[in-house]
Amino acid sequence: MRKNICLSMLLFVVPILFHLPHMVCKHTCCTIHDLSRIPHEYYQPGDLIVGGLASHLFTSFDKVDFKERLTTHQLLNTFVVPKNYQHILALIFAVKEINENPKILPNITLGFHIYESYFNERMTYQAALNLPSTFIPNYKCDTQKHLVAVIGGLDFDTSLYMADILSIYKIPQLTYGSFAPEDPGQSQSTSFYRMVPNEAHQYTGIVELLLHFGWTWVGLLAVDNDSGERFIQILKPLLSQKGICLAFSETTLKTTYLAEFYDLQSDLIQIYHVIMESEAKIVVFYGGTTSMIRLRIMLVLGEMENINKTSVGKVWILTAQVDFTTLTYQMSLDMQVFHGSLSFAVHSNVVKGFKFFLEAQNPFEANGNGFVKQFWEQAFLCLFPNSNTEEQASETCTGEEKLENLPSSGFEMSITSHSYSIYNAVYATAHALHAMFLPRTKYRAAVEGGMQKLQKLQPWQLHPFLRSVSFNNSAGETVSFSESREVEAGFDIINIVTFPNNSFRRVKVGRLGGEAVPGQRISIDDNRMVWHQSFHQVPPLSLCNSNCPPGSRKEKKEGEPFCCYNCAPCPQGKISSQKDMDDCVGCPEDHYPHRDQSQCIPKTISFLSFKEPLGMSLALLAVSLFLLTICVFAIFIKHQDTPLVRANNRDLTYTLLTFLLLCFLCPLIFLSPPERVSCLLRQMAFGLVFTVTVSCVLAKTITVVLAFVATKPGSRMRKWVGKRLASAIVFSCSLIQAGLCTVWLGSSPPFPDSDMQSVMREIILGCNEGSVALFYCVLGYMGFLAIFSFVVAFFARKLPDSFNEAKFITFSMLLFCSVWISFVPVYLGTKGKYMVAVEIFSILASSAGLLGSIFFPKCYIIVLRPDLNCKEKLIKK
Repeated sequence: MRKNICLSMLLFVVPILFHLPHMVCKHTCCTIHDLSRIPHEYYQPGDLIVGGLASHLFTSFDKVDFKERLTTHQLLNTFVVPKNYQHILALIFAVKEINENPKILPNITLGFHIYESYFNERMTYQAALNLPSTFIPNYKCDTQKHLVAVIGGLDFDTSLYMADILSIYKIPQLTYGSFAPEDPGQSQSTSFYRMVPNEAHQYTGIVELLLHFGWTWVGLLAVDNDSGERFIQILKPLLSQKGICLAFSETTLKTTYLAEFYDLQSDLIQIYHVIMESEAKIVVFYGGTTSMIRLRIMLVLGEMENINKTSVGKVWILTAQVDFTTLTYQMSLDMQVFHGSLSFAVHSNVVKGFKFFLEAQNPFEANGNGFVKQFWEQAFLCLFPNSNTEEQASETCTGEEKLENLPSSGFEMSITSHSYSIYNAVYATAHALHAMFLPRTKYRAAVEGGMQKLQKLQPWQLHPFLRSVSFNNSAGETVSFSESREVEAGFDIINIVTFPNNSFRRVKVGRLGGEAVPGQRISIDDNRMVWHQSFHQVPPLSLCNSNCPPGSRKEKKEGEPFCCYNCAPCPQGKISSQKDMDDCVGCPEDHYPHRDQSQCIPKTISFLSFKEPLGMSLALLAVSLFLLTICVFAIFIKHQDTPLVRANNRDLTYTLLTFLLLCFLCPLIFLSPPERVSCLLRQMAFGLVFTVTVSCVLAKTITVVLAFVATKPGSRMRKWVGKRLASAIVFSCSLIQAGLCTVWLGSSPPFPDSDMQSVMREIILGCNEGSVALFYCVLGYMGFLAIFSFVVAFFARKLPDSFNEAKFITFSMLLFCSVWISFVPVYLGTKGKYMVAVEIFSILASSAGLLGSIFFPKCYIIVLRPDLNCKEKLIKK
């Protein structure tokens, strides 16, 4: 770039230096002016001059280099970019407002000098050299032209070309279209002031916009230059981090020379096929202001190739630098392909009086305006009476033509974002100058000293005031620069609505930064969105493949981007509740998967209670046995004085019946809700009650044996026969069990617990036994007593005693042991509430066995055969 500067300066300086000895001073400026003259310019004098560099005319040069001077005839084949003429008018309108406002720069008039850049680096350098009227360093040709700032350029390359020249003289440069460079140091080394936000915000905005609509399969099209390459390099990793893939990434070559354009037609057609044949419905387009011209040419060429094929609708996402600029001959091209497109635009607002200013434009009243004639002729297809153009037009320009009659693809009556930035740039310069000339500053003397002192002011003196400027414009918005010399206004998100007459309307549907919704980077009003008519579903989907439905997960396709995948059903026990989940997840413990594995359903809480059939049946059985035991108890009490009842220790019999009653009541505790108290009572009550019951049976058996032995002559066992021995047996055996239960309660007592794994759809509430070892110790001790009673009773079953209960005790203990031996494997093999049911059934069965085996034979004699229940009969027998 620096080499180009040197060549450019040598191109113009060398001829001058060669002719200097033959020149007189008064002719020098004229010669320089002729050599450096730019055909299109607009100058309005003033005390202070604001420079401007417009990008209004597009010229495709023949291929030339800096070794030869650019001649004027090479600029004759120019095409107007009519939309950009509004940029020039915005600068003129802002200067006009300031000069008419007595509150800003009183007694000082602003002028302007606007040059054309022709979208070309050579002409940009030339214009930049002409703006300060310093073609040779320290040599001024026009002392009346006092430049204070320059506004331009439209794209980043133009801005840098200008800065190469203007930064030498430290002239403030307010760019209205170019974004910040990648290198912050490069920003601070120039005199840049940007009327636009940093481009980095736009990268995040594009990603947020794609995520908002769920678009993960998109195409990328960028201009082939440094800015386009940087855009792709930055955006690609951002998209990948958010799960967005690129279906394609193409670049459109930048055509600088006319001869190159025709060679690129095949490349443009090829890019068109890549875009249209892709399944991606979204195309992100990045480029400069002239990129839209090439894009529309590409679309026209592609449609001509595919005239018999149906055009596929796409949603174009345009970056802020891309505007719907067209050449005049493109104003008649169909714009329906861009219907429903989305565009980022630097924030703008309505400027009061600007539309009226546009409506009042008349080419015959614009004296000194070197742009209006060519614009008017090409925009309205007419010729001025004194035109030197050899072309014949159907009409003559009358000045009655109205800008509002042009299609919006050619000219917009509402202020565009670029024009709004220019308007603010002029006002920022004016307010900085106004602050500079306030009475408290030393520069006030320049105003009071007249124009001679005013001309001595240097542009670099404006920088501290420009950096700190802050004002409210006519739209009511605050304009100021950040520390990086940028206006942080944010971006508008625009929805493009096209019409059959090739006009379009910009609809603001969202905001990025600035005044977006607090806490959100981007805000979009979906209800205001308009989409292309070819989409059957809105908003349209742009995916590599269909979404994986809930109940399935994504499965990677080998050799494909991560956005392309197969769908695999979730494994058993896991679910996916949303579309496109990377993996299935397990349900919480208190939930279970739905059968389609798309959601988790809360498990029902279940425990063995009186309300369900099994619990109700067991409760009725327990109550029935309890009542039956009461009946037996009543029979024995009623016949308590009969020999059969008095035999084998009547009190011990009553104790056994009492604890059998308690045995039949124990299941009711097991059927109550599992809580802390009930869990403690369950096993403790069961263990103690059954231990006392079995101890009573053991005491009865030992009593029978001792009674038989004591009846032998000379037996010493008589002293052991009696109630004391039976009580001692019951008490000692029960005391041991009570000790085990005490240790159990003190070390690891039972507690309420929930089982969420045994049954898939239920949460089983129950009691955790705490120490399993102590639980089986309690059961084992009862088993030991039962087995011991069985053995003693078995050996005493044939003793010759009319009141011998040993045979009945033997059978009852056989039933008791059989029940509890079979209980252990069955208990361990069941889950949840059925474990409780097994224990309850074992309690009832073993208790019923004791009741039936020991007491039913006696009840039979007492109730049905009372004749046998007498001492004589029993002795006789």
